[in-house]
Amino acid sequence: MIELEHLNKEQREAVLTVNGPVLILAGAGTGKTRVITYRITHLLANGVNASNILAVTFTNKAAREMLERVAKSVPKIRDKEKNSRPLICTFHSLGSRILRHNIEKLGYKHNFVIYDESEQLTVVKKILSEIVTRDSKPDPKLIVSIISRIKNLGNNGRHYDDPTSNLVAERLIKKYESALRACNAVDYDDLLLLPLKLFKEYPDTLEHYRNKFKFIMVDEYQDTNSVQFELMRLLAEKHRNLCVVGDDDQSIYGWRGAEISNILKFEEFFPDAKIVKLEQNYRSTNTILEASNKLISHNPKRHSKKLWSSKGSGEKIKVRCFENEEVEANGIADWLTYLNKIMQIPLDHCAVLFRTNQQSRPIETALRKEGISYHLVGGQSFFDRREIRDVVAFLKTFVNPDDDVSLLRIANVPPRGLSDSIMEKLLHISQNLNCSVFSAMMNSQALKELPERAIAAVVDFILLINNTRKQLKNKASKNNELEELLINYFDQIGYFQELKRYDKNPEAAENRLQNIRDFLNGIDNKDGATMIDKLENVLDEISLETDREDDIEKKKNAVTLITMHSCKGLEFPHVFIAGVEDNLIPHSRSCLEDRIDEERRLLYVAMTRAMQSLTISFCTSRKSHGNYKPCHPSRFLRELPQNLIENEADAEKELTIDKGKILFQRFKELLDSESSSTD
Repeated sequence: MIELEHLNKEQREAVLTVNGPVLILAGAGTGKTRVITYRITHLLANGVNASNILAVTFTNKAAREMLERVAKSVPKIRDKEKNSRPLICTFHSLGSRILRHNIEKLGYKHNFVIYDESEQLTVVKKILSEIVTRDSKPDPKLIVSIISRIKNLGNNGRHYDDPTSNLVAERLIKKYESALRACNAVDYDDLLLLPLKLFKEYPDTLEHYRNKFKFIMVDEYQDTNSVQFELMRLLAEKHRNLCVVGDDDQSIYGWRGAEISNILKFEEFFPDAKIVKLEQNYRSTNTILEASNKLISHNPKRHSKKLWSSKGSGEKIKVRCFENEEVEANGIADWLTYLNKIMQIPLDHCAVLFRTNQQSRPIETALRKEGISYHLVGGQSFFDRREIRDVVAFLKTFVNPDDDVSLLRIANVPPRGLSDSIMEKLLHISQNLNCSVFSAMMNSQALKELPERAIAAVVDFILLINNTRKQLKNKASKNNELEELLINYFDQIGYFQELKRYDKNPEAAENRLQNIRDFLNGIDNKDGATMIDKLENVLDEISLETDREDDIEKKKNAVTLITMHSCKGLEFPHVFIAGVEDNLIPHSRSCLEDRIDEERRLLYVAMTRAMQSLTISFCTSRKSHGNYKPCHPSRFLRELPQNLIENEADAEKELTIDKGKILFQRFKELLDSESSSTD
């Protein structure tokens, strides 16, 4: 048995109710991760086989955290094989696992690759270059977005208001799907859609996974879309032990397909479902919670909940008015200086939240001017660096040479006589033959269309790829052999030398080389009998790292700047929400699309990130196309209880910085540092 004394009454009820459908309505900061962890541990302690437990969430970070907590509670599972552990993963990772074992039934080869957004864009650009005239150039990113929407919503009798959507629906999507199929590639949508197709067309496969996953839990259920709902419904239909955890008040991703109706209508789908509400908040003060409760109560379609805390009332919420975004940014810098220098609060305890990325520019400028360290969430990911993308493209080509996007990226890296014009010709040949570029390269008849020198370069390239593939396929990897083989490979083909030529700055070049070493150093930790197996595993993990969680890690002694959409799941002692104005929150686009309720939920999420203090600001004017235009405070501010708001005069008085105190503090710090250095 497991100890449950650390759980409150409602949490215990959620943990102990393991049979039948269960809806756990977990408000912000109510300990849902703890509940899911205890629930899994409770199942294991009561004899449920670990391999019969499935927990699905939306980020790799959340999945790892849950698995680590379970391993800590049940130490014996740490040393067991992976297939005897509970499967705790993301939806896309689950789809990838299912497809790795069954995709041949759908006509793909088992060594399929997963295309990320940049690779999808490459495919779309090539298709557009064939069929779109110079006078009409749709945005490839918009095309990718529309393709995703069409694939998820279905294509029966579809008609769209805008001409771009109709163009995609009628002409592009078949070419796009055909191009991916030719490369033996799938995109992120396919990782959900293809398992669903598999389950519907192959009942025996569905039955296998139903018998495997007898207890299913879904985290962040309010963020599921129709495909994810259908996958879970099919898997749980036999045993009906489906537990979903979520909060309809935190459903903020409708714009990317999340269906709030999945959680609002759970009882309609499962009439015998038990509902457990978690309302005790362990994060915020009651002032913050009462204001948040009042705000969200204006949404008509929701499960009624009332968050409360044992932390006491705490400070009132401050609402501040500024003349424009530059003055607002200076006010934020003053607020941070006051907290850090006068109140001695570390900067990493503070966060500035905003609705759109564009709002960060004046804030960053003001913080730089004041010498305040900050971390802007959403910077360049490690896997988006040029050298890492190159290396990953090489590895993908070794695993699946029919992957046109990867092959075209590295065919002439470093230069080997396969210029853009030669590769374009080969691409054109492959399209005429309805095969991959690599297959076209292997076609001796097709090569006759190329110049003699280019034919020699193609033959050398084929030998290079095939010889490396042979080594990777036939050799089991021990210790660091795979890492050494790959480093030697990149050295021998001159890639490292090419990087040094590319970067005139020796230090920047060395940083790029070190990035590659760090990346390759991690590969040998992956499971797999042969080197090629290990590459398949690591490439799957890279492709599925969509949450870019490194961006969200707080830097030491730096304030976090983050959008409201990115802040869900995080918490900070002190929060400043900037630009709470009509047309920003609620956003003008959401007003036109009648999505006011979701915008209110977005502000609710932002407010409930605050643990101790919350400051909200708005401007009376904001620059647009070079000119200042009048702004109005958000309509949501009128929905906050006025007795919980500190009036502006008092707020101004408290937040006005005494420059003399700061100068004295800095002078004292300087003296202290000089004194310590003398000692």
